[in-house]
Amino acid sequence: MYTLCLLHFSLSPMEEAIVIYPASMLTHLAPMVEFAKLLLTQHPSLSIHILIATLPSQPSSTVPSPVPPSITFHYLPTFDLLPTSTDLDPLFFDVIRLRNPDVRRTLLTISNNYTLNAIIVDFFCTSAAFEVASDLNLPAYSFLPTALGAAACLLYLPTLCNKFTQSFQHLNVLLDIPGAPPIPSADMPPTTFKGNKLYDVFLDIATNLPRSTGIIVDTFEYLEPKSFKEINDGLCLPDYPTPPLYCIGPLIVNTTVDGDGVPQCIKWLDSQPSKSVVFLCFGSLGSFSVQQLKEIAVGLERSGQRFLWIVRNPPLENQSLNIDTKVDPDLKSLLPPGFLERTKEKGLVVKSWAPQLAVLNHDSVGGFVTHCGWNSVLESVCAGVPMLAWPLYAEQRFNRVLMVEEMKIALPMVEKRVKELMGSKEGDSVRERALAMKHAARVATSEGGSTRIALAKLVESWKQK
Repeated sequence: MYTLCLLHFSLSPMEEAIVIYPASMLTHLAPMVEFAKLLLTQHPSLSIHILIATLPSQPSSTVPSPVPPSITFHYLPTFDLLPTSTDLDPLFFDVIRLRNPDVRRTLLTISNNYTLNAIIVDFFCTSAAFEVASDLNLPAYSFLPTALGAAACLLYLPTLCNKFTQSFQHLNVLLDIPGAPPIPSADMPPTTFKGNKLYDVFLDIATNLPRSTGIIVDTFEYLEPKSFKEINDGLCLPDYPTPPLYCIGPLIVNTTVDGDGVPQCIKWLDSQPSKSVVFLCFGSLGSFSVQQLKEIAVGLERSGQRFLWIVRNPPLENQSLNIDTKVDPDLKSLLPPGFLERTKEKGLVVKSWAPQLAVLNHDSVGGFVTHCGWNSVLESVCAGVPMLAWPLYAEQRFNRVLMVEEMKIALPMVEKRVKELMGSKEGDSVRERALAMKHAARVATSEGGSTRIALAKLVESWKQK
């Protein structure tokens, strides 16, 4: 009873606050920080406290900045016990659960000075954090930095797993998932495959998701109307009530490129014709073998298209994802002999990193070859740039199906597709759709738009608790 009093009662009114608990990866942290900023634009008196569970391998600079003074970061103690690679590992989720006592202590400390209204938890932290929220009688919302179709899949996962004894990758069938187009079974996220090291973890997350006070997803209704309707109709949770759904995206990290620090790639784009350049970038972890890099180079050269290509080092030995970010790639050894010289009039290869949002919004960019990571997809949508979908890991093959079949903002990446994207009827159709979604995203986030309405409903929901 003493705990409940700490969280909900005081002798004098205290400032209202919420707590946001992201997973430690930047791709999960960044949209939740943007969500906090969006909340403050509508409710500037709200105090927002973000729990940062930085791993020892991650520098503190990974926390997005700048942020308003109403946002406070609370750094949880780090653990020496670490995942063995940049790929997700069961140990990663063990660490989340081991942090529960620290999460609980931090919530109690915050509650000494604020009236806590809710905790908003990254879905990776759902199973563990819900224990703390329940103990403290605190409304707990799940935050998914994913497509709404992927959220539908997660909600429906326990039902789907009960239907099949074989693992999805061995079925060779189209799966009927409410809120999603027919999904080739092999395109399901690998964490949903029976025998995968994270299968039990994700099944547990999916099982706990219906316990949420509400489900917050980084998307907007117009982009995924089928998913929005069928989740709200309860089709993804046939045996449980569906929590309220709040589509509060697109959440884009607004960075600017100006002053003396304009990157060379932006200066190069300034000299290119409008909508003439295809941009190739595969996320912070996406990488290819030396042989694959050479094949991409050959394909680009044969296409005859102007290109801007971000090249990272190949994966380290026995790693599926690239983690060797300390050394710049040696382009001459990674790419075919003479490639850089032969393509210098039409192409630019950049080592490791470029300001993706600035590139996508540049007038010279007419297409985007992407790994289908959701943050990148939303950035491309908001820039109105059509995509070629080249998934590499995680849920990206699932995203590709959504992007190509449901949203119709991308073409699947196969031979000759770069040329088709930049100049064909099929490419023109995807380009028109991408521009329509750019407009729809602006409408959704404007005053009176669906995102603002969802945000208001979300705040009203925790005020009623």
